[in-house]
Amino acid sequence: MSAQQLIDTARALVAGDKGLLAMDESNPTCNRRFAEVGIAQTEAARRAYRDLIVTTPGLSECISGAILYDETIHQKADDGTPIVDVLAHAGIVPGIKVDIGAKDLAGHPGEKVTEGLDGLRARLLAYGEMGARFAKWRGVIALGEGTPSSGCIAANAHALARYAALCQEAGLVPIVEPEVLMVGEHSLERCRAATEDVLRGVFEQLHVQGVMLEGMILKPNMVLPGMTCAKQTRPRQ
Repeated sequence: MSAQQLIDTARALVAGDKGLLAMDESNPTCNRRFAEVGIAQTEAARRAYRDLIVTTPGLSECISGAILYDETIHQKADDGTPIVDVLAHAGIVPGIKVDIGAKDLAGHPGEKVTEGLDGLRARLLAYGEMGARFAKWRGVIALGEGTPSSGCIAANAHALARYAALCQEAGLVPIVEPEVLMVGEHSLERCRAATEDVLRGVFEQLHVQGVMLEGMILKPNMVLPGMTCAKQTRPRQ
């Protein structure tokens, strides 16, 4: 895919007043939600659930792209059409989650780094052949006493940039998601400062790794006080 095609896909994903549908919940997460309401925790039930979503009449009027899970991108709708094709025929850009989750960061107790770079080049090429045109990778940054550390920010920024470069090499638009978590007692100002540090680190690494900014999408966190902060703020603040 050319640079212009990447740019065109990125623009299509954020065009107008449409949004991205994140239907990339993992099988364990989906099964847990099914169990809460008495639905069988099976592949067939998950496929039927996802079919119900992608065949919703008029979905493309509000949704520009859909982020799928690995199981979903291999599944078919009730009529035998691959779910990726159902989305594409409706004018919705198919995407895929490619990280394998946040793991404990060695040497930094309480902090995480998102993994999944091993074998990613081959996986991205395979997903592209299946019809995916963009991908998502989420890095999580917790605020607390002494966190986030510079090591945590650097590790996640590097991983996000490496992932983004591999995506563009494979012709997929990367969604870069560095998320400062809302859990905690931190203030609005603390969240703002941490978010600035994280975004600065991420964009430095995107530059170092040669990522074309016009062909990617940034999905940042909102700057908010922690959920248990004693001083909550109004939207205008």
